[in-house]
Amino acid sequence: MKLSPSAALCEAVLLLESEPISMAQIAETTGLSSEEVEQSLQELKQVYETNGHGIDLYISSDEVFLSPHKRFWSALRPRYGKKHRSRLSRAALETLAIIAYRQPITRAEIEAIRGVSSDAMIRMLLSRELIKEVGRKDLPGRPAMYGTTPEFLRMFGLKSIADLPKLQEEEAERFELK
Repeated sequence: MKLSPSAALCEAVLLLESEPISMAQIAETTGLSSEEVEQSLQELKQVYETNGHGIDLYISSDEVFLSPHKRFWSALRPRYGKKHRSRLSRAALETLAIIAYRQPITRAEIEAIRGVSSDAMIRMLLSRELIKEVGRKDLPGRPAMYGTTPEFLRMFGLKSIADLPKLQEEEAERFELK
């Protein structure tokens, strides 16, 4: 399937970005309208999902990024794992901090604290093995609960979760459910 010119332009922007980027930033960079960017990203997502590409397009409520398809990570990790893990966006770090300080925690609880959808950030943190599913909460639907991994500890030079810096009172309030 041939991409439209606007989808191809958005794809080029995403390939040049090393961090997730907002749709508004893509619109500003390309000169496309917000609607054109949204349509172009949906076109790209469909192409990546239906044609067996090695790339996935992740669209959250406020950020967009390209990532290798999860089926390839076991092959790619030896060469690219450390480089890939070292680059975490502000949103990813925020999500990771919430999980680290509040674990075990569900996706809904993370989103209540952040105030935005966290699907893409959780998928990305799972793919980088910084978090993992640690159980299911005893609520309707039995939502997954997430916690940090030994890889998280290694990345931040910690021996255990107990070594996380203590939060000041005003910082601790940011991690409370809204």
